[in-house]
Amino acid sequence: MMKWSLSAVFALLASAVSAADWDVPLRDGAISEILAQAEDGDVLRLAAGTYNETVVLEKAVTLDGQGHATLDGQGNGSVITVTGNDVVVRGLTVVGSGDRHEDIDSGIQLKKTAKAPQILDNVLLGNLYGIDIHGAKDSLVAGNRIEGRQDRLMNRRGNGIYVWNAPGSIVENNDIQWGRDGIFVNSSKRNIFRNNQMRELRFAVHYMYVDRSEVVGNVSIGNDLGFAVMFSTYVKVKDNVSINDREHGVMLNYANRSEITGNYVKSAKEKCTFLYNSNKNDFSDNWFEGCGIGIHFTAGSADNRIVGNAFVGNRTQVKFVSSKWHEWSEDGRGNYWSDNAAFDVNGDGFADSPYRPNDSMDHVLWSQPAAKMLLGSPAVQMVRWSQSAFPALLPGGVIDSHPLMKPVRPAAAEKVEHDG
Repeated sequence: MMKWSLSAVFALLASAVSAADWDVPLRDGAISEILAQAEDGDVLRLAAGTYNETVVLEKAVTLDGQGHATLDGQGNGSVITVTGNDVVVRGLTVVGSGDRHEDIDSGIQLKKTAKAPQILDNVLLGNLYGIDIHGAKDSLVAGNRIEGRQDRLMNRRGNGIYVWNAPGSIVENNDIQWGRDGIFVNSSKRNIFRNNQMRELRFAVHYMYVDRSEVVGNVSIGNDLGFAVMFSTYVKVKDNVSINDREHGVMLNYANRSEITGNYVKSAKEKCTFLYNSNKNDFSDNWFEGCGIGIHFTAGSADNRIVGNAFVGNRTQVKFVSSKWHEWSEDGRGNYWSDNAAFDVNGDGFADSPYRPNDSMDHVLWSQPAAKMLLGSPAVQMVRWSQSAFPALLPGGVIDSHPLMKPVRPAAAEKVEHDG
């Protein structure tokens, strides 16, 4: 049982007694005036209306907009800057940041001196960056609605939420639209990004040099790319949804020893999943449907576990060039392939023969796209028939020795009522 010293008890009681609630009048500069008088633990309650000022929160205070107050920075730097510990900002509408990328002008900026800030249930509209977690450890950013800028090219906009070197931070249940990337994370660890929804962006989640973290239960709709994990290890990408993303649903680039499980990816124009030099990852129980390519491996990606996934109606199910065979089943269980015309005589739920998603003609088409004009020719059909009749003629690649007869739809698919 924890023992408290007498001095610690008195300090706690003194803090509770001294904490005060402030009703901040609606006039420019009023918030900063009250902050100069406030003490740790105080609550500043804002009146309805718009306050034209920028504020710096250096003490452990709560800034409460009560759902009806707006803070307008009028184009001057970051609207709210948090430098103190245990600060809470909630119920505010925040507009009018500056537009300097070098200063990361934001609606709300959390500095590295701020520990365990909570940014809850705010609305951030048209700022260069929405929320910048810049070194603030153990931050909680939850329940915010962030709408980024639309008045410049996408790559010149700021991110909805930018996380840099902020271990232990949690970003959850936010709704992010427009701007550049929904959540951009760089050089951090032990973070959780959970149940956020992101639309009309470049990347929904853009991850670089972030180890031992989680991307769980998020929804990406109509972005250029859904979930990009780069130069990272031991990342859990679990139970996410990508619908109608224009390039890829999930992309791994130099990402190793990670878990990609239970994700639902549908109708990415190019690739449901793309791996570039990514190794020893676990892909299991995902759903990849209606993409140009279901899953594409390149640049030496190897030793990845591919089991229990559903490949449904992709124009090319797998693109994997190799001179040797790679087994995509484990302990008698493989993956589901919608184009596998298989039999299950004994009714055990597994196809009676192995499935090979690519043949030598696929390899020719990948290297020589003009050859697609010959797809219907008797010569191509003869080559494909020969390979199906004599598997020894096949060049190597993917083999699934125990294909599933039925797909298993992941629970993440229920996160969207209908596609799009």
